[in-house]
Amino acid sequence: MKLTLKIWRQKDADSKGALHTYELKDLSEDMAFLELLDLLNEQLSVKGEPAIEFDHDCREGICGQCSLVINGKAHGPGVHYTTCQTHLRSFKDGDVLIVEPFRAASFKVIRDLKVDRSSLDKIIQAGGYISSFTGMAPEANSIPVHHDDSKSAMDSAACIGCGACVAVCKNSSAALFLSAKVSHLVKLPQGKMERAERVVNMVDTHDQEGFGSCTNTGACAVVCPQEIPLVDIARMNFEYNRSKLLIDNK
Repeated sequence: MKLTLKIWRQKDADSKGALHTYELKDLSEDMAFLELLDLLNEQLSVKGEPAIEFDHDCREGICGQCSLVINGKAHGPGVHYTTCQTHLRSFKDGDVLIVEPFRAASFKVIRDLKVDRSSLDKIIQAGGYISSFTGMAPEANSIPVHHDDSKSAMDSAACIGCGACVAVCKNSSAALFLSAKVSHLVKLPQGKMERAERVVNMVDTHDQEGFGSCTNTGACAVVCPQEIPLVDIARMNFEYNRSKLLIDNK
């Protein structure tokens, strides 16, 4: 199998980037896409050329680090896949693949395909936590939670913070990520104490970090590896409006 890669190379956020072309031959269709980049980096190393930088960690679709755009699609051609779960059998022999970093004003390019997604961390820091008494662990059944509520909360908590929702959104909104973090805590009794302040602080931080507004096109839910539902965005909007009324009327 032969593939031609046009990969975005950029020294840093302030430098001008460009697509560089690389041809790879004798590839196995069972090779993962990140393994393809590893192979290319080995070849570049032999030639004494700088390796292509890209994010990766677990390579099991869990960590959310492999933030790439392949032929204009976040994470590649698969639906609800991460880049590390994408294999070369997803492409045809002789294909030309354009590989770029996630594009968003809030995701500054560090180098090549590697971007700074600390803006997502700042949203979590603004309210993605609960108050808890220190000391011995509480008895497991001291706070009863209905099975349906627990299951729904865990569905929202499954968000891996990959940022694909931002990359695919025409407004570079992180609304799906933000709503998942708000929703999984508001569904549980442990998250009630900071309920009002949490959503307001997290939404305000989202806007301050340069993310755009949500216009409900639904593209984010299509590319989300964990299939976070759009209903979480509706829940976040309800929580925000409710909390603003409560805070303003105090």
